[in-house]
Amino acid sequence: MPETALAEPRRTRPEPECLAPPSQAGRRVSEAEYWRTYYLDSDCHYEWNNGRLEEKPVSDYETFLVYKWFMLLLEHFLTARPIAKMVALEMGFRLPLPTGTVIRKPDFGVVCNDNPQPLLPLDASYDGVFDLCVEALSDLERRGILRDTLVKKAEYAAGGVPEYYILHRTPEQQAFFARAADGLYAPIAPVDGVIRSRVLPGFQFRLADLCRRPEHATLRDDPVYAAFVLPGWRAAEERAREAEQARDEAERRAQQAEQALARLQAQLAGRDE
Repeated sequence: MPETALAEPRRTRPEPECLAPPSQAGRRVSEAEYWRTYYLDSDCHYEWNNGRLEEKPVSDYETFLVYKWFMLLLEHFLTARPIAKMVALEMGFRLPLPTGTVIRKPDFGVVCNDNPQPLLPLDASYDGVFDLCVEALSDLERRGILRDTLVKKAEYAAGGVPEYYILHRTPEQQAFFARAADGLYAPIAPVDGVIRSRVLPGFQFRLADLCRRPEHATLRDDPVYAAFVLPGWRAAEERAREAEQARDEAERRAQQAEQALARLQAQLAGRDE
């Protein structure tokens, strides 16, 4: 065998690059084809706007952290007060609007227990109207901003979604709306910097905390969150404090009894002398 054959490394065919499938955004498809082919697509997340596919834009990492902090806060609330269910797995819902039907996938949605259409365990889409829709704003392109702040805002209001929140890493791009009697959204006015939900009575959050994102464990002693963040921990700590106080009181009384007994014994010893 020639020496060169031993020296040269074996040549292999280069592996083909994994290319992302081309986006189908803008393609016209029927609603039936959307549900059948595109709704569950795992490579691209599509919504459907009156016959046309729309691809959901991506948010930056810091906006995701705001979204995650808020979602965990809401999870604490719904654990303490299970008055609703929350979904965040690209679950879509259908809105037949005067301008045409749309199918939207909010970044997460909330269905209250008194909603006429319950959220069922095996649902892969929601057949009713969410009580709260939350979007994590994508500002990578102007159309992503307009999509959440104008288009979806108008659609959710017209479709009857009672509350709509827009989350972002900067306070200027955050927005919180409640549906008014005229069917339009009005901003929820903060009181002392705190937003209070109407569809989830008792759920509230400090606007500044969305950007600060304090550890949830530290919120249990904060008056804004104390009613629903880790109430079990706070109750356990209170019980521990009460038990410690009871032990201290028992020890104090025992010491007082010992001291009284010692004084009595001393008095008796003095009489015997």
